[in-house]
Amino acid sequence: MSDVDSAEQHPGAGAQFLRVHLPMVLVALVIVVAVVFVAWDRWRRGAFFFGGATLLAAALRLALPTPRVGLLAVRGKAFDVAALTLLGTAILFIAATIKTLGVQ
Repeated sequence: MSDVDSAEQHPGAGAQFLRVHLPMVLVALVIVVAVVFVAWDRWRRGAFFFGGATLLAAALRLALPTPRVGLLAVRGKAFDVAALTLLGTAILFIAATIKTLGVQ
């Protein structure tokens, strides 16, 4: 059975997949923006976007029920939110306080 046949049998499968994994897709898009900034030698802006993506993941994990967060649910909600918040805050702190040494 091909992918086309299975898509015809479950017409809402793609929409349901996107609905469940939309939080992770949003976080991944912000990470892609961060990677682009880092690739353009704008590492500080890239680090801010990495930290922001991590805090976005924490906010989505906190606000949405577990079945709706998809791949953002790793452990319990409290652990996930605490770990992501701590990591995101640390990334933002380091990005804001590190000396630039003439690099942006």
